[in-house]
Amino acid sequence: MTEAEFNACIKAILNGDKKGLRDIYDVYLSYIYRIVYGVVGHKETAEDITSEFFIKLWQQADKYKEGSGHKGYLATIARNMAIDHVRKYKKEILDSFTKEDEEDVVFEPVSDADTESEVIENISIKEAISTLSDKEQQVINMKVLSEMTFAEISEILKVPMGTITWRYREAIKKLRRYGYYEES
Repeated sequence: MTEAEFNACIKAILNGDKKGLRDIYDVYLSYIYRIVYGVVGHKETAEDITSEFFIKLWQQADKYKEGSGHKGYLATIARNMAIDHVRKYKKEILDSFTKEDEEDVVFEPVSDADTESEVIENISIKEAISTLSDKEQQVINMKVLSEMTFAEISEILKVPMGTITWRYREAIKKLRRYGYYEES
């Protein structure tokens, strides 16, 4: 979608025309979902936040500034909503989990659908990702999962593009040490 097409959709939304929102939804649904999923890492939660994103876009369409780069604008909103959810969720977990609760914690066994190799692979992936700094993980999520360009990531994070590419290269080096990430 071009800037002009997006601007026309925003104008339609501001006039109460749902077609403008539908057009944005049709083009950017998977893009927004990938960004949100990259932050929250849970399918159902990402779907919920993505739905809330489009409601928020409808309600706050008047805040969009023409010419500010609509893709980055959308990505920033989606990322912020996902981060807000993670922060809220972590706080709720910490508030609800007390020392008395520790005795009541039940660990569910691995379901029959999970094979031993899948469990080992998931642990290995988590171990590899855990070697990355938070900033490196953020860049990897945005670049790989959200398929954003370095320029878009730089604009959203308000960090020089050289720093973004350096973080990406460093993260890839670390992941390669664990046997992950083959360049195509």
